Amino acid sequence: MTVPAHVAQGAGDRILVFLHGVGGGHAAWRDQLAYFSARGLRAVAWDQPGYGGSPLVEPYDFEHIADALRDLIEHLGGAPVVLVGHSMGGFVAQEAYARFPELVRALVLAFTSPAFGGVGGEFQRAFIAERIGPLDAGQTMADVAARLMPGMRGAASKPGGLQHAERVMAGVPPATYRKAVALVTTFDRRALLPAIAVPTLLVAGAEDRTAPAAVMQRMALKIPGAEFALLARCGHLGPMDQPDEFNPVLEDFLERRILQGK
Repeated sequence: MTVPAHVAQGAGDRILVFLHGVGGGHAAWRDQLAYFSARGLRAVAWDQPGYGGSPLVEPYDFEHIADALRDLIEHLGGAPVVLVGHSMGGFVAQEAYARFPELVRALVLAFTSPAFGGVGGEFQRAFIAERIGPLDAGQTMADVAARLMPGMRGAASKPGGLQHAERVMAGVPPATYRKAVALVTTFDRRALLPAIAVPTLLVAGAEDRTAPAAVMQRMALKIPGAEFALLARCGHLGPMDQPDEFNPVLEDFLERRILQGK
């Protein structure tokens, strides 16, 4: 078993595992690790395979990424955990639930969707070209981050949040970014939604153009008992951009659905 690189704060058997997006890494969850560990929870943020100190998996697909996540959960003790996935991390959380639901205590799907948008291959090809084209033209990941991230923020933004998001994305290895961008276009777990049988929270941003709130609201309606929360004036970078709004929404869900009586 190869345990993916991760950082952890706090202690105990009530564990939150935070899963980042394509332009992320464990540092994307800086504000959540501090917040939830201070509330008596064990908060863990991983580096998805190919990010940070985690080696790539081959083939680079959701099955093998989910296998790496299972290795991490077993390393943490093997008890069911709460998976908190942002964007692509939400895809990984859904994939993990599909493959080993016994290790998932609850799901928090944030700024994500049940499938990559678009019908047919043209949308996917255009998406990949837009994201990867700058690298092919000789730009760096810092250049890509400076171009993409401002369009993902919302009207209400924590001071320094955008800059933090850009720094995190600038540190993503270009080879990993290429693989991850191509991979997200293949995701489709829509058929799984009605079978999700753990407490589930969906968090959307009112100004998120990457994972629109309307898409997430429809997604929530297909998951039995799921809750839906909408952050006003928030774009796609919620955990980094609006931690003071995102964290209490997650905490309230955990208190009511997971931690009450513990």
